[in-house]
Amino acid sequence: MTPSRERASTALLTDRYELTMLDAAMLSGTHERDCVFEVFARSLPGGRRYGVVAGTGRLLELIERFRFEDEELTWLRDNRVVRDETLDWLADYRFNGTIRGYREGELYFPGSPVLVVDAPFGEGVLLETLVLSVLNHDSAIAGAAARMVSAAAGRPLAEMGSRRAHEQAAVAAARAAYIAGFGATSNLEAGRTWGIPTMGTAAHAFTLLHDSEEDAFRAQVRTLGPQTTLLVDTYDVHKAIETAVRVAGTELGAVRLDSGDLPVLVASVRAQLDALGATKTRITVTNDLDEFAIAALRASPVDSYGVGTSLVTGSGAPTAGMVYKLVARKDETGSWIPVAKASTGKASIGGRKVPVRGFDRVGVASAEEIHIVQGREALPKGRPLHVSLMTGGVADDRHLGAQGVEAARRHHAIAREELPESAFRLGRGEPALPTEYV
Repeated sequence: MTPSRERASTALLTDRYELTMLDAAMLSGTHERDCVFEVFARSLPGGRRYGVVAGTGRLLELIERFRFEDEELTWLRDNRVVRDETLDWLADYRFNGTIRGYREGELYFPGSPVLVVDAPFGEGVLLETLVLSVLNHDSAIAGAAARMVSAAAGRPLAEMGSRRAHEQAAVAAARAAYIAGFGATSNLEAGRTWGIPTMGTAAHAFTLLHDSEEDAFRAQVRTLGPQTTLLVDTYDVHKAIETAVRVAGTELGAVRLDSGDLPVLVASVRAQLDALGATKTRITVTNDLDEFAIAALRASPVDSYGVGTSLVTGSGAPTAGMVYKLVARKDETGSWIPVAKASTGKASIGGRKVPVRGFDRVGVASAEEIHIVQGREALPKGRPLHVSLMTGGVADDRHLGAQGVEAARRHHAIAREELPESAFRLGRGEPALPTEYV
């Protein structure tokens, strides 16, 4: 069991209307009707070509802790949120349903049923806010991170946006970015909880603390060794480069640039390092980067990137826009009835669904096929996209903790390899794969 699975109740990380719906359904006698809830996005944010599912492992752990303990029940009673009869029901609440969905790290497209919850209405409706708050945030970060990984064209990226996010969102963002291909994070809690490699050396304050830049460099090299990364733009970059090589020698690990006209500056720094004999010293840049700035540096001799603000805010798309909708329920006879919202601009498609990824003759993904099923029809051809995530309210351990993160990272890399080349264009456009309902 991971440390996060032992922490406090998550039951009040929800909207009030989830409980008032339960309260009213109990009065009407419909709260025990078997239902199917589905999570999907009607569109991809900002004209992007694909989305990335992230947050699933976190979510499963939070659902296991979705319990109404004495403290939560007392608050609900004191604030008269629901009737006493409903409070009694909540006191015994445990999610006992089934959850299936896309693997964490999988790619999704408009309409993709990324998560499906099978449970009585009362059990399933309570999870809506928690499910969406996790998946919308983490998938937005993963989607932005994946675009940055594409723009970096194989060069390493590190997540370093903790100071630009809520303290818990920062940990989740580091996790999502790692799944999408970032190699490390500056956030130590993300390293402890999720097993993500951590990195970091020194900021400008460390240089300013010392009587001279040389004193600062010597202190850092003495502590971390000559393979450390020295920040060289506190004062004059080229003087700092000269000092850095003199202090650390030509085996200096790396220099970091955090300001300036990067394409021009990087070229001149590379030339200076080479002239000083530090030909193996790497150059990393960290100056308010996003996928477009990274792409613009593709022809420059940059060795790695550190990304902060843009990453942890989704690079202009801070939410994935996913929704949680009831798509099927049983009637009084025990038969399944497809149900769907029909309002203009927000219509959904009812019924149980089996999604598969379709491929062309050479193995390139060609379509997101969503098969609407009623019974136990034969599985359609293509790569199945749904896997079991939770059965009887118990999460599948393969999706949890550090091992779940590594599995999601591996799966994401495989799924990206299936996409057509057009999927990796940074400009606005249509989804890389059409969504086809069958």
